[in-house]
Amino acid sequence: MTTFVLIPGACHGGWCFDDLAAALRDRGHRVIAPTLTGVAERAHLLHAGVNLETHIADVLAELEARRVSDAVLVGHSYGGMVTTAVADRAGAQIDSLVYLDAFVPRDGDSCWTLTNDEQRQWYTNVDATGYGVPPLPFFDPRATAHPLAALMQPVRLRGNLSTFRRRDYVYAKGWPTPSPFTPTFERLRADPTWVTHALDGAHNLMRDNHDDLVRILCEAAAQ
Repeated sequence: MTTFVLIPGACHGGWCFDDLAAALRDRGHRVIAPTLTGVAERAHLLHAGVNLETHIADVLAELEARRVSDAVLVGHSYGGMVTTAVADRAGAQIDSLVYLDAFVPRDGDSCWTLTNDEQRQWYTNVDATGYGVPPLPFFDPRATAHPLAALMQPVRLRGNLSTFRRRDYVYAKGWPTPSPFTPTFERLRADPTWVTHALDGAHNLMRDNHDDLVRILCEAAAQ
């Protein structure tokens, strides 16, 4: 049995992994899929002070409370920022990393610095509060605003990701516009210490390519 910790992208709750989590549980694995502070069913907690550090603390608290060790940490989209920082701070509890069409930052990077101009325009189209980035029209109807500060704040890392047993990157080929994750994918594809995959489907690979994701996650868990 492997423990998978699944971290959602912007505006989404842990429910975005429901089908993926069910498939992994059917195969005997343990799955934890937290919803981050201020988002989705925790939207009532959104305020101007919620940022990337808040979300890192959310996941670190889950690892501690649930006594997680040797986990496969999985981040989708924005969740890659959180995944990287959690791995940096709680490496002893993490076995492997999987990024699902996600950012893989280095020290000092933010979503703002890593993304493209189209996405930056979305980030700055804040709602009436001035600090909530509204969900895009094609998002799940349960999606809510995402804290702008979480997208702008640089991540602070002390080490690098080279100590983990395995690191996978899964790239979605089906973006209707230029993918903000292409530079990340190209960088990692050239690094032989990463296992990279390019899958058919749009950014929501959990919906568009469920079977291949289940296969890749189970391969990442295999010792």
